[in-house]
Amino acid sequence: MTSKTPFLDTARRVVLAEADSLYTLAAKLDDNFRAGVDLLLNAKGRVIVSGIGKSGHIARKIAATLASTGTPAQFVHPAEANHGDLGMVTRHDVVLAISNSGEAPELANLIAFSRRVGIPLVGITKAAASSLGSQCDVVLLLPDLGEACGTGAVPTISTTMTLAMGDALAVAIMEHRSFTAEHFRDFHPGGKLGAQLSRVADLMHKGDALPLVQLDTPMADALIEISQKSLGVVGVLGTDGALAGIITDGDLRRHMDGLLGLKASDVMTTSPTTIEPRALAVEAMALMNDRKITCVFAVDHHVSGAPQGILHIHDCLRVGLG
Repeated sequence: MTSKTPFLDTARRVVLAEADSLYTLAAKLDDNFRAGVDLLLNAKGRVIVSGIGKSGHIARKIAATLASTGTPAQFVHPAEANHGDLGMVTRHDVVLAISNSGEAPELANLIAFSRRVGIPLVGITKAAASSLGSQCDVVLLLPDLGEACGTGAVPTISTTMTLAMGDALAVAIMEHRSFTAEHFRDFHPGGKLGAQLSRVADLMHKGDALPLVQLDTPMADALIEISQKSLGVVGVLGTDGALAGIITDGDLRRHMDGLLGLKASDVMTTSPTTIEPRALAVEAMALMNDRKITCVFAVDHHVSGAPQGILHIHDCLRVGLG
């Protein structure tokens, strides 16, 4: 236990030093931040984010965060920019260049190109008078607080503050544009997040895949429909085309005697559980779990009451809900 104590002491010192740096950064944010946000907001093209080394890793994350929250953005490696990738940068873009010291030589051509062509340049650096800072339209200054390693050799505090600055820019722009969870889903269709924000209409079976019969459909034909559509149920349409009922496995068991001599209207359960197509899929899954059912028809009661689709609990599980 004693041998592990220094490691824990080091870990706590590093984490607390980085946490303290974020408090300092927050206190020092000024009108330059507002000006930087304005430049990024007014870009007619993309935000070109660039940096080298550890700053480059942070720049990639910032570009990804901007892109996923509605701001077209792209990371451009400064070394590749020096060998042709400057062609990716247009007059309609804004460049966000990152260098803790402000003296990364790899950024020189990108900075010069932005000045020559008249592309707005925003810099994140700790040195306002540096090669980067002196050329920027807007400088987002990082407090010079050293690094958590104690020697100043390992980017730790500086990269944490840079990452936070990038997140602050992205969220400020996102809130200004009223970027909602639904917009976020459009950029994150996959994975757990996309599944949680999916709507019933995104996952439901529709069209020819819908198991449907009429009120007067013989049960022999209704059974064929259940079997062919493989969802274990069939919806029963009223004369007005609205969903009048549903036939489930339980309904079949309750009418075993003389089943084939009956019509769908004789067997169905009336007033079945339904859900709006625009509802979140997680709401549909909660409804199915609560009612102990495996399927729910999607019905827009504001239109015709006709079923527009059917969602099976397996559809929800398949995309990671549950």
